[in-house]
This record gives sequence, structure tokens and C-alpha cells, in this order.
Amino acid sequence: MKSTNDHNFIKVPEVTLLFWIVKIAATTLGETAGDAVSMSMNLGYLTATGIFAAFFVAAVTVQIRARHFRPSVYWATIVTTTTVGTTLADFATRSLGIGYPGGSSILLALLLASLAVWHRTLGSVAVESVSTPRSEVFYWVTIMLSQTLGTALGDWTADTAGLGYLGAAIIFGSLLAAVACAYFWTDLSHTVLFWAAFVLTRPLGAVVGDFLDKPVASGGLALSRYSASAALLVFIIFCITVFQHRPARTSH
Repeated sequence: MKSTNDHNFIKVPEVTLLFWIVKIAATTLGETAGDAVSMSMNLGYLTATGIFAAFFVAAVTVQIRARHFRPSVYWATIVTTTTVGTTLADFATRSLGIGYPGGSSILLALLLASLAVWHRTLGSVAVESVSTPRSEVFYWVTIMLSQTLGTALGDWTADTAGLGYLGAAIIFGSLLAAVACAYFWTDLSHTVLFWAAFVLTRPLGAVVGDFLDKPVASGGLALSRYSASAALLVFIIFCITVFQHRPARTSH
């Protein structure tokens, strides 16, 4: 009989190049879809956050109750974290008036607190340890906070720092490349590097999403948020259905 710690009971994917490609596409979709609901539909950040939060809770519930790893469910849950992260970050930094520095600082503190409590409670924050409902709850709360922080960082860099969307994309892409180099050529903790990369993919996706749908006068391509979201969704579905996604394996 297989134990509950066997890799077949881990419902998060193995971290490969495919994982990061789909993750960046999902974060970009989160930006365009989040803006489509909050801005294009004129529902506002708070209402949009409530809508996406409901989807997030529903998706996490299905993910945790699943008896085995299901790529479609996992990535659907990731998309809900990126959409709620987009509108929640926009609400915190814009509607509440605390600005990008204040919003980013609060979100960073919450993210670090989530990781600290997770580690203190279960002893590990590694992906390979996410094999129980309790660890999954910590995992998804941490991911939602990382997505929200990433949105604030992306907007802060592109808008306030005056780098523009492409300039910000180059910065975050370079930081991701640096993390990849550290992964392969240093002895730094792979768990720390994973979460660093996970956070950095979000602002990269945020600024790429803004580049696609923001007005030309603002440095964007002025594409429809709906069509951009649809194209990204088709790409994600293609990656899920065509390529094999394996669950992560335990480290022991």
C-alpha cells in the first residue's frame, strides 16, 4: 500500500521549464483578465476582487478535495490567484491610497509571515512537502499573497520608476535569469530560489499584460483585454493538454 507521502498524492506539479512557461502565461492572463473585469467592465477593484476571490475559494476547495494531481484543476487555481492578486493589489495601492511602496511593504510582510508560519507549523515550505490538505492551504495562501505582491511590484516599477512596460519586463526577466543561474551554479537553497522565482514571475506577467492592453500613448499595444485574455487562455490550455505535467516528487 502506498503511503500518503508518496508522490502520487502530491497535487502540485514538478517544477520544470514547462511549469515556468505556463506560470508566466497565467500571470499575464491574470493581469489582462483582472483589468478586463475591474476596468473594461467598470466594476471597480473591490467588486472585481470579490468576484475573483469567490472563484479562488471555489478552485482551492476543488484542488484540495481532488484525490490526485489534475493539471487542469491546478492551473485553473493558479489563474484565480493571479486574477484576484491583480485586482486586490490595485485596490490596495490605488483605492486605499497607500501607494505602491506602502502596498508592496504590507504584502511583502504578509508573504514572509505566511512562509514563516508555514515553516514553523509543518517544518518545510518546499514544494515537495505539499502532500496534505493542511500543507495545501499554506501553499495556496502563500501563492495568493505572492501573486498580489508581484502585481504591486510590477506596477510600481513600470509606472512610478518611469521604466515603462518593456523596461520593467527586462528588469524582472533579468532577475529571473539570475535566480536560474543561482539554481544551477550555486549552493543556495532551492526552496528559497523557487519562491523568489515564483514572486518574480508575477511582476513580469503583470508588465507584459499591461504592455499588451494599455494605450499606445502609455507605451502599450492597445490590444483588447478580452482578446488578449482569450489568446493567453488558449495557450495555457494548449500547454496543459499537449504536454505531460507530472506531480512533484517527495524529497525522501
